[in-house]
Amino acid sequence: MGWEMALRPSNRKRNAWAVSLMDVQPSDRVLEIGFGPGIAVREIARRATRGEVVGIDRSAVMRAQAARRNAPEIRAGRVSLTVASVEDLPAFDRPFDKILAVNNMGMWPEPGVRLKELAGRLRGGGLIAIVSQPRTPGATAETTAATAREIVGLLDTAGFTALRVETLDLEPPVACVMGTAPSARARSSTSSDR
Repeated sequence: MGWEMALRPSNRKRNAWAVSLMDVQPSDRVLEIGFGPGIAVREIARRATRGEVVGIDRSAVMRAQAARRNAPEIRAGRVSLTVASVEDLPAFDRPFDKILAVNNMGMWPEPGVRLKELAGRLRGGGLIAIVSQPRTPGATAETTAATAREIVGLLDTAGFTALRVETLDLEPPVACVMGTAPSARARSSTSSDR
């Protein structure tokens, strides 16, 4: 399955497009949730030449495939891949500049809770990008638009700002919903309001 995911042109195009929207800088520290066969990890590492790419995926098989695909970057210490889930994130030593999740938020338990936790893993002003290409039979452009609206609502509730949606014209279309993490000060004032 992972090799099929890696070779399917639409998957490659979707991942490269999502990474291009994130404006990854050479020194960025980026987390990918659900990295699958490691296509986006490789695209991010090409851009974050002095940075770090950290990936989590719940599948050991996907980790092995992604590790083979990104072996030189792993040996260089620029990429690290871990078997873990979004609901049980590892302890990271410092915040990320950017977070990416491609076609897996629909499988997260309590996505609103997860997004609030991820906001705390980003530096203030950091970017999150949630990508969705509905795979249900009969999915249409409206299915994609409805999913994007749902993601926008969840990100808004989690405290992200400057929300925007980009669309890639595939069959069905792909939506990438991006948001900016609140500053540490805004996070603490929101917490104290509760």
